[in-house]
Amino acid sequence: MPWKECKPMDERLRFVARLLEGEKMATVCREFGISRVTGYKIFNRYKECGLDALNDRSRRPYRQSNRLPFQVERSILGIKREYPSWGAPKIHDKLIKQYPMIKSPAISTVHAVLDRHGLVKRRRRRRHKAQGTELHAAHDPNGLWCADYKGEFMLGNKQYCYPLTITDYRSRYLLACEGVTSTRSDFALAIFERAFKDFGLPQAIRTDNGPPFAAPNALFGLSRLAVWWLRLGIQIQRIKPGHPQQNGRHERMHLTLKQEATKPASFNFLQQQERFDRFIGVYNHERPHQALNGACPGELYTPSARDYRPPAIPPSPQMLSGFTTLIAVPMLFTPL
Repeated sequence: MPWKECKPMDERLRFVARLLEGEKMATVCREFGISRVTGYKIFNRYKECGLDALNDRSRRPYRQSNRLPFQVERSILGIKREYPSWGAPKIHDKLIKQYPMIKSPAISTVHAVLDRHGLVKRRRRRRHKAQGTELHAAHDPNGLWCADYKGEFMLGNKQYCYPLTITDYRSRYLLACEGVTSTRSDFALAIFERAFKDFGLPQAIRTDNGPPFAAPNALFGLSRLAVWWLRLGIQIQRIKPGHPQQNGRHERMHLTLKQEATKPASFNFLQQQERFDRFIGVYNHERPHQALNGACPGELYTPSARDYRPPAIPPSPQMLSGFTTLIAVPMLFTPL
């Protein structure tokens, strides 16, 4: 059964009709759920103005103490017509010189007057849009590493798991697969540092444009993690947004990881990480890879000859503008 539409005008009309029929005010007010003060107010309005008094009245105040006098507003519009290219600050200064005897409105008030009359041209905000970088393939192990987060999934204890994975581009060797609670840079720094200690440093690392690999509001889009890589002498490659096929080898590994190590998900992080570790061993040393002519990634991969030597603590993105050492960044990180 549909709801009956009820309008305040109809309710007031029924209320007044009941009173005109001779019913008592207290009884009718109790039935309509209003106070007798409100009831007498409605009935007296009806007796003074008739049916028009039952319509909703405007709640606009009779007087606005802080409203700009129309003479001042007219002067603002006149100056704008005389000087179309002037903005609110110049018009404000012109008002002070032209009418020193009156209290000049604030610059924001002048701008509001111009905006209300459609005399303000709004600028479109330019937002940072990632474009990716030049991508170069690697023909030797450790020439290029690929890194990404496999999509988050929920464990049995209702916690979300974000697996960070790192692979070698040439040999497909799975260097790391660590489940963490978020994509914070602190977790990623620890995982990459362990990988650098175990396997050495690569020549370049390819990622997408999301955190913690990139920071949209920082200089050159460099995040804390990216600055750390540059200081280690690692070049940065970023795929174009919306083009995961540019990191296709890594994405294909994610499909196998999802099928064999995440469905169904384990109960907690320790159990899930045990499955990840077991998957790494099978993927690298037991599972033949078709793109490698049936060989296993472990048969082709060799650790890097570049040893990991920890630099100073990576700076935060807010500190990047003060580093003169990043003048060479465009040479290592060249947008398309």
